[in-house]
Amino acid sequence: MSARFNQPLGGNEMPRFAGLASMMRLPVQNNAEGLDACFVGVPFDLGTSMRSGARFGPRDIRANSVLIRPYLMAGHVRPFESLQVADIGDVAISPYSLEKSIEIIEQSYNDIIKNRCVPLTLGGDHTIVLPILRAMKRKYGPMGLVHIDAHADANDEMFGEKIAHGTPFRRAVEEGLLDGKRVVQIGLRATGYGPSDFDWSRQQGFRVIQAEECWNRSMVPFMDEVRQQLGSGPTYISFDIDGLDPAFAPGTGTPEIGGLTGPQGIEIIRGCLGLHIVGADLVEVAPAYDPFGTTSLLAANLLYEMLCVLPGVKRG
Repeated sequence: MSARFNQPLGGNEMPRFAGLASMMRLPVQNNAEGLDACFVGVPFDLGTSMRSGARFGPRDIRANSVLIRPYLMAGHVRPFESLQVADIGDVAISPYSLEKSIEIIEQSYNDIIKNRCVPLTLGGDHTIVLPILRAMKRKYGPMGLVHIDAHADANDEMFGEKIAHGTPFRRAVEEGLLDGKRVVQIGLRATGYGPSDFDWSRQQGFRVIQAEECWNRSMVPFMDEVRQQLGSGPTYISFDIDGLDPAFAPGTGTPEIGGLTGPQGIEIIRGCLGLHIVGADLVEVAPAYDPFGTTSLLAANLLYEMLCVLPGVKRG
């Protein structure tokens, strides 16, 4: 193991229930300087429409991440022998202003990307993906997207508001942040107000894989097709935890029955291996609705899986 790279604090060096609860107990620094990838929290939930509480997601995900060890047995993956990674803390959003928070998030990600660092984001509600993609476009142009969610999040407005957790991908298309032919939405399901809830995405060129297509099936064949569709261009992963069934992830603001399983979520992320991943997020964890921490534990592991599929990570 190279001393060149930061390492998570091991369980034999400090008991896992003790020490600083950074993401995976990695070193903490104030910015992304010198890093290949970083974990960053965005404790924001001013865009929620049902159950609030995702502002506490980053803290709880970090607390549950202390159980994760640095070496992924499946595939013999060694991210901490390949990349310089740290936890750079939380974006200091405004708890009183959605508009101001959006500006703060975008500027914070401008700074991360300027340092050529790949951000892995602990949300926060799904509103935050809009300012992140705005920052991403400055460097990468229109992005490819792997979006896991129960909802398309492509509403035109919510209660008259253009920016909320149900609107970011409508705004992203309007602002030219996404390459529609390189977008896939996985796990969409449940009830809506009409066919346009999902058909609008299809009209933009998105591939929509509804949850019913995934029931009792491995996601590996789907992801083979997704990699072909997205090709070699820059790609972002946006994972709303409610894409998974509430049996696996009850701690979220807008749960929907009939969702993906935990192993299917892992298959989707592992299926992104080979794509040019330039950023990722895990959003909509609301710890108050899951007293056992199951949702945050799953979220922490999915974020680790995202780290493991970044370009340049050693495997085998």
